[in-house]
Amino acid sequence: MISVIIFRTLFFYIVVVISYKIMGKREVGELGVFDFIISMLISQLIAISIENYKDPIWFVLVPACILVILQIVFAKLSLKSNKFRDALDGKESVIIANGKLNFNEMTKQKYNLNDLLLQLRDKGIRTIEEVEYAILETNGKLSVFKKSDENKNIFPLPLILDGVIEEKNLKYINKNRKWLINVIKLRKIELENIFYAFYMNKEVYIIKK
Repeated sequence: MISVIIFRTLFFYIVVVISYKIMGKREVGELGVFDFIISMLISQLIAISIENYKDPIWFVLVPACILVILQIVFAKLSLKSNKFRDALDGKESVIIANGKLNFNEMTKQKYNLNDLLLQLRDKGIRTIEEVEYAILETNGKLSVFKKSDENKNIFPLPLILDGVIEEKNLKYINKNRKWLINVIKLRKIELENIFYAFYMNKEVYIIKK
């Protein structure tokens, strides 16, 4: 009995290490919702297998392999399709822009004022007035840019991600789609050929695919 439990513990330790190597390197805090669910399910399957040591080991190995394959397939689809990636992991949300709270976005994300203040305090920020920009990332973490930061004027606001225009971000700089398209045309670059474009110091910086 004890030898079986020890064997299964060591065996599944190796399986988990190999699985995470295959799925890719990301810190636990950086995992998206889907990745986190996959991790939880694999953990539960392994715990059940060690507890029910009399069951055949493939009762857990097979579903664990299916979950790993599913994660790999979804990760590849996410790389090829922005819409699929947004549906799977969601998109980051600008909670504070130019020092002003975005109540509509907070309501949409079911993110209340207590949540915001808690995360601000956790970063050593006492009041909302100290913040220039705050972005709620897809993993639930809050990225904060303070007004007192020396780099506050070079906050890189994404305008294009993998050929897709970020309409919401254009509003924060009081610009529209037509303005951005004109900027791209002047530089003789096609929208679909842009990997990443961001706005910084009143300039648009473009990285081509």
